Amino acid sequence: MKFDTIEYIAQEGVVTIALNRPERYNAFNEQMREDLLHAMQTAEKDEKCRAIVLTGRGKAFCSGQDLKDIEGQEIDFSDFLKNGYNPLIRTMRAMPKPIIARVNGVAAGAGCSLALACDFIIADDRASFVEVFVGIGLVLDSGSSYFLPRLVGSNRAFELATMGSKVSASKALEWGMINRAVNTERLDSEVLEVATYYASAPTLAVACMKKMLNDSLTSSLDQVLEYEALYQQIAGSSNDYKEGVAAFIEKRKPQFKGE
Repeated sequence: MKFDTIEYIAQEGVVTIALNRPERYNAFNEQMREDLLHAMQTAEKDEKCRAIVLTGRGKAFCSGQDLKDIEGQEIDFSDFLKNGYNPLIRTMRAMPKPIIARVNGVAAGAGCSLALACDFIIADDRASFVEVFVGIGLVLDSGSSYFLPRLVGSNRAFELATMGSKVSASKALEWGMINRAVNTERLDSEVLEVATYYASAPTLAVACMKKMLNDSLTSSLDQVLEYEALYQQIAGSSNDYKEGVAAFIEKRKPQFKGE
């Protein structure tokens, strides 16, 4: 796939999507928002894709909205979000394939939201996360007010949002914002290990569990029990379930096909 502002690489069941505006620290302009949304939709439709890695080229993961791109414009902020960032975040959370964030540098503003919207976050230990909105008199957007308190708790979320505090990768790991923080030399191997695991995992079961966990945040226990039964029936009807049981009985490693 060819895009103007991102790189799209498909290899052995893993699609790597790299934000590619390094001269602007991978800040979002309109084209990059459109390219990233299209790339996510393409990966979702690709039957060979079983996991997605999202990263940035250069020194940053994503520095948020490129303010120079909208300088001097009269912005309808509601429309800007509803038609710009919101479709992207919704697509990522509804994505039936795991999205692994490879956070190679700063994730700021909408870039922080983008990272938090992923399912598994691996950060370079020199990376940082910062909700910069308050610094220009704006509020959290692109899902941060949803993700942040669920990850770090209400009080810490309030502090990070209203003070624009920078969170190091090590602190983000301690607070439960991310899954792993590793040194630069190990970043690629760590991401590859996780991506390879998901590319050979039972994809349907993983997709069901992602939806179940998303829904659990706004569901009662009775609702959770009901859709556990529903999704277990779906997973139990898959070929991967049959392979998993056969492998267990035969004392061998299962060869899941993602179906």
